[in-house]
Amino acid sequence: MAKVIIGVDPHKLSATIEVVDHHERLLGSGRFATDQAGYTAMRTYVKSWPDRVWAVEGSNGAGRSLAQRLVEAGEQVVDVPAKLAARVRLFDTGHNRKTDARDAHSIAIVAVRTTTLRVLRRDGELEALRMLCDRREELTRLRVQTVNRLHRLLAELVPGTAKKDLTALQAKAILASVRPRDIAGKTRRRIAADELADLVAVEAKMKKVTAELKVMVKVRGSRLMDLHGVGPVVAARTLADVGDVARFADRNRFASWTGTAPLDASSGEQNRHRLSRAGNRRMNHMIHIAAISQIRLDTPGRAYYRRKLAAGKTPLEALRCLKRRISDAFYRQLLADAQATQTAPVETGPGGHCGATLQSSAADLHPHIDTSDQPLPGPANTTLQPLQRSRKTAGPRTPQTTG
Repeated sequence: MAKVIIGVDPHKLSATIEVVDHHERLLGSGRFATDQAGYTAMRTYVKSWPDRVWAVEGSNGAGRSLAQRLVEAGEQVVDVPAKLAARVRLFDTGHNRKTDARDAHSIAIVAVRTTTLRVLRRDGELEALRMLCDRREELTRLRVQTVNRLHRLLAELVPGTAKKDLTALQAKAILASVRPRDIAGKTRRRIAADELADLVAVEAKMKKVTAELKVMVKVRGSRLMDLHGVGPVVAARTLADVGDVARFADRNRFASWTGTAPLDASSGEQNRHRLSRAGNRRMNHMIHIAAISQIRLDTPGRAYYRRKLAAGKTPLEALRCLKRRISDAFYRQLLADAQATQTAPVETGPGGHCGATLQSSAADLHPHIDTSDQPLPGPANTTLQPLQRSRKTAGPRTPQTTG
């Protein structure tokens, strides 16, 4: 029996599927719940097509749970970006109304017509790393909220003495210096003491998660933390979001994905570029953290930043240049780490680039690349040195600084 494509439009409580062959002929369809009974019924329904490929829309979003379950069950699963499915609906005939059935149909058609979709594979370590990164981000937001509440209470208890960057020790010292006698003041102090206890507990959890992230980054053989300004949190988030670095053809595609490459905004004879607000904003934030850390410390990155200021650029423009340079350093180090852990020769992928494999983790994010892949407006000196050894024989390399 010929291979069939199962388009899946996933939701939290239900999943709509449509089965088509390579001629886009409808073979079957259905709507199933996402609980264990519905999942079992869906797997039973498609057993009549043993040679099948599941095409799940948004395998890193709403379809993440279902995609993970299918991959764990040994099914072949590909990720269909929502943008591609939307294009199929746009150019389809009919009233173009958006329903779950039509969404599943467009997802299946994308999988039939596109041969370069990302194939998901099992990677439990990467998924665990991603969950820990998300957990620490949640704890960070909780800490900020707790500090804000504590700051407000202390400002009411001791007017004019609240600090801008409040720590748990400073809050404890301020709280110990005040002994209100009225009932409102006593209540305020008691609530502040509770907030301080919550702050200490949250910081302890953050410290524990950070230690786990550091261990997991080292276990995966990454040397991102050797770069200036890159700690366990930045390195872990980079590994979790990038996944397989081979899915990026070159450093310019990687920079476009991280939002550090300017977008082409030329019109007619006017040649100009503008700041990119696209790409992975979490990765852009991680690169921003590394850039700020390099500027504050005596690093080659700070020297580069000052050279840009001396050349007439504004502080924001100089910071953007540094972030692009750090993006190149991230890409270079990720490539070196991948080559160091490689055990087999790298074959040319469907895209024609060496190592451009479609095999990647179910935790990977789809690289949203815009039309502009230019690293800088106009000609620019390269910031990525060519590798001295081939991919087949490359071993661990000493990480280079971003300066």
